[in-house]
Amino acid sequence: MGAQTDIHKKLIEASKKGDNRSRRQLYELYARAMFNICYRMTNNREDAEDILQEAFIQAFSKLDTFRYESTFGAWLKRIVINNCINAIQKRKVDLTLTDNLHFYSERSDESFDEKELPLTSRDIQKAMEQLPDGGRIVFSLYLLEGYDHVEISQILGITESTSKSQYMRAKRKIYEILKDKYYEEA
Repeated sequence: MGAQTDIHKKLIEASKKGDNRSRRQLYELYARAMFNICYRMTNNREDAEDILQEAFIQAFSKLDTFRYESTFGAWLKRIVINNCINAIQKRKVDLTLTDNLHFYSERSDESFDEKELPLTSRDIQKAMEQLPDGGRIVFSLYLLEGYDHVEISQILGITESTSKSQYMRAKRKIYEILKDKYYEEA
């Protein structure tokens, strides 16, 4: 990835030198996407806004460590996700990330046919808001942010099987919520 160039390299380099106008532009380019990550993970607008601000402060203070080994967006996203996880852990919320709850085999996924429900992204977002923190975080990291279960287990300090079972549980719960909503409207 060393040959990869970042489309915002001029802004990044100016920001490294302390140019506040460039920093503001970077913020405006990435804030909405990063806020969405924060909101999906915390399920709370105020917490998401606070975490977003802290992540940008942290990113700008560490900007000299950014070496273009990934895109700026990927680098910033990692900071945002880590700050979300730290904030959630500070709240001492029980993430219910344990191995001994319900373990779902890979085959249990076959019983769900997502195609039978007409879904919008807003429907899925609303359903995600009803998930417990642990399931919502794993679901978001896996399905929306593109991390695999090995990466999620490392990020959250859980086992890979716990990540998989949390994902399956969250997916099943979202399916049930959406199915109930669909039949209520039908």
